[in-house]
Amino acid sequence: VIPAIDLMNGKCIRLTQGDYKRKTVYTTDPLEVALSYEGIGIRRLHLVDLEGARLGRVVHYKVLEEIASKTKLTIDFGGGIKTNEDIRSVFQAGAAIATMGSVAVKNKMLFVSWLTTYGADKILLGADVQDNRIMIHGWAETSDVLLNKFIKEYLAEGIRTLFCTDISKDGLLQGPSLALYKKIVDLFPTANLIASGGVSHISDIQALEKIGCAGVIIGKALHEGRIKLPDLKTFLYAS
Repeated sequence: VIPAIDLMNGKCIRLTQGDYKRKTVYTTDPLEVALSYEGIGIRRLHLVDLEGARLGRVVHYKVLEEIASKTKLTIDFGGGIKTNEDIRSVFQAGAAIATMGSVAVKNKMLFVSWLTTYGADKILLGADVQDNRIMIHGWAETSDVLLNKFIKEYLAEGIRTLFCTDISKDGLLQGPSLALYKKIVDLFPTANLIASGGVSHISDIQALEKIGCAGVIIGKALHEGRIKLPDLKTFLYAS
């Protein structure tokens, strides 16, 4: 289980289906939230710079640095990583893993160079999908890249782990896209797939585990208490 903290103006927020006009602010203190996750034994955190994703540049370096310095969480950080300086700065600020999707669509040569420089274990590929096409730039733009082709292409380049968000499910608390994730697991059995979007109940986590997902990112369901932190202990991400 990988909790998500989405950042805007230094606060923890959640969007509904990636719509910046449909946002809910949950707390002004991301560190407090991260510490609460660490307190029950969670070891991994998915930290998303929503402003960075929208603007095309990393904004929340300081929040990343604070959480990394004051917890022992393994942090994957994404949102606005576009240049060599961006990725260096993100690692320097304390991220263990850099998360990205847009640059993999727009600049394959640069993305592959990062795989070579940092290693596949330091890069998490994000496949944010709507109507079978990869969405980029904070889900504001539809690319012409099809999901399965995208995954196949980067597995061939050495990617081992990716997460897939079904945008149509994200933030709705109506359950994850089990059929989509099962199809990915079946088509690409060597990939470690992390599911994202729609998780609202412990049974959703159980179902994702059953179909072969390696992990699950959970955001809104934790913020709103649909899933209680103590209930997660049997699903903790071992990394």
